[in-house]
Amino acid sequence: MEDSYLNPFLEETTFYNRIVLGTIVPNRVWDPLPHFFQTWLRNYVGGTLIYLVSGFLWCLYIYYLKRNVYLPKDAIPSNKAMLLQIYVAMKAMPWYSALPTVSEYMVENGWAKCFARISDVGWPAYLLYLAIYLVFVEFGIYWMHRELHDIKPLYKYLHATHHIYNKQNTLSPFAGLAFHPIDGILQAFPHVLALFLVPTHFTTHIALLFIEAIWTANIHDCIHAKIWPVMGAGYHTIHHTTYRHNYGHFTIWMDWMCGTLRDPLDDESKK
Repeated sequence: MEDSYLNPFLEETTFYNRIVLGTIVPNRVWDPLPHFFQTWLRNYVGGTLIYLVSGFLWCLYIYYLKRNVYLPKDAIPSNKAMLLQIYVAMKAMPWYSALPTVSEYMVENGWAKCFARISDVGWPAYLLYLAIYLVFVEFGIYWMHRELHDIKPLYKYLHATHHIYNKQNTLSPFAGLAFHPIDGILQAFPHVLALFLVPTHFTTHIALLFIEAIWTANIHDCIHAKIWPVMGAGYHTIHHTTYRHNYGHFTIWMDWMCGTLRDPLDDESKK
C-alpha cells in the first residue's frame, strides 16, 4: 500500500493487520479485502483472542488452581453461567470491533488530534496528554454508565442484559464483555471522543482499547484486591448487587466526588 509510506498512521495500522491476520488467517481470506475491512477483521480476531484466552486463564487460576483460596465454593459460577456470558459477548464482538476500526479510520484521515511518535511531542507532553486522556475517559465512562442506569429505557433495552449477573456466583471474568453491543460501544465511546479533544499517542490509544478487555475481566472476578484508589472487583461486585453505587471504571474518584461510592470494606465490617 503505497499511501502507507506517506501516512505514519496508515503505515502502523497496515503493520498491525499483517502481524495479526498474517499469523492467524490465510492470506487469501484477508489480503484482497480493502484496508478498512482488514482492520475490522484484525480487531475482531484480536479482540476475540484476548477475551477468550485471558478469560480462560483467569478462570483456570482462580476457580481451579486456587480453588477456595480467593472465593468460597458457593461463589464460583457454574460452567453454564460462564458459557452464557461467552455467548452474549461473542454475539456482540463483531459490533465491538467496529469502534476501534472507525477510530483508526478517522485517525488515518487526519480527523483526530493524534500523533504517531512520542518523539513528536516529547515525554513530558506525552505523559501530560495521557493523564488528561485518562481523566477524560474516567469522567466519560462514569457518566455514560450512570445514565445507562438512570435513563429507564436505556437500562431496560440495553444495560439490563449485563445486569442479569447480579450475584457473586453469576459473575465471572467472562461477564466483562457480556453486554448488549450498543451498551458496550457507548461505554467505550469516551476513548474515541477523547481523540478529538486531547492530543493522543495513536499506539497508546489502540493499546488502551484492548486493555479494556482485560480490565473488564478483572473487575468481574469478585476478588477485592484492596488497591486504593483502584475501582477493583470488590467495588464492582457491589455495583452488580445494589445497582446504585460504584459506576466508575479505573478509579473510585468519580464515585467519591458524586456521592455514589460504596466501599466493600464497609460492607464487610457491617457483616
